[in-house]
Amino acid sequence: MGEADNKQKSTVGQGLKLIRQRNGWTLEDVAGRLGISIPALSKIETGVTDVNLSRLEQIANIYNITLLQLLNVYNEDLQPIEFNSDILKKKLTEQEEQISALQRKVIELYDELYSRK
Repeated sequence: MGEADNKQKSTVGQGLKLIRQRNGWTLEDVAGRLGISIPALSKIETGVTDVNLSRLEQIANIYNITLLQLLNVYNEDLQPIEFNSDILKKKLTEQEEQISALQRKVIELYDELYSRK
């Protein structure tokens, strides 16, 4: 019983981690939405902590998917999960802004270097 239980817990946890990563969310993002600590969420994802049905429903809700989709993330026969593209777009935009800032800094440094010569 013990070994099968551990395998099931880790499978659910691995699925939760996979969904989180596919959405481009960090542990901090999801833990904040759930109102739990980052270590508590990490323990759920690694199977250290059992997760109850109400928590699974809460997790499914934050990803805007069904509980069935959440629990069967590896099952190819189910309706594909549509991941939250708004969050991915926001993160991509933030990264593009950081790249632009770094490019401007490189240009400034280049100009400064050549204006000294």
